[in-house]
Amino acid sequence: MDAGRAFKWIIILALAFAVWKYVIPWVKNEANGIGRSSNMSSASGNSPCVSAADNASSTWGGGIGRYVNPPYDLNAWSGFKSNVDGKISNAESECSCSEDSCRTARSAMSDLRGLVADLDSAIRGGASPGQDIVQRQEAIDNKINDARGLVQSGK
Repeated sequence: MDAGRAFKWIIILALAFAVWKYVIPWVKNEANGIGRSSNMSSASGNSPCVSAADNASSTWGGGIGRYVNPPYDLNAWSGFKSNVDGKISNAESECSCSEDSCRTARSAMSDLRGLVADLDSAIRGGASPGQDIVQRQEAIDNKINDARGLVQSGK
């Protein structure tokens, strides 16, 4: 399998994961009338920090599919990357507390920043982005979920 085809499969898998992780739960929440709000309680495991980290990760997962196939629109990529970087910065700001949940969410944002930088280098350099994009995104999402659990337990 050539690098281009492998990259396409990685992106397809990442998109499938993003749909499974974000779209399906969102649709279920909306169907149940739950919906998300900006004022989430710690009883549900959400906080401004976790919500901001989740937003950054969701933005990344929801938009990366546009960059599956070369040639890439570098202007569109730059705008998308800038948007994600801004959401990561916002999450890092929201997660400036010293609680374990904040440290875990900050770690997830550091990992996401690294993933974005690696893909940026690959897109701009014409290189393969690597085989582990889906696994890295899953690890980031798992850290965000861990942070949510820490909020629930008051940490």
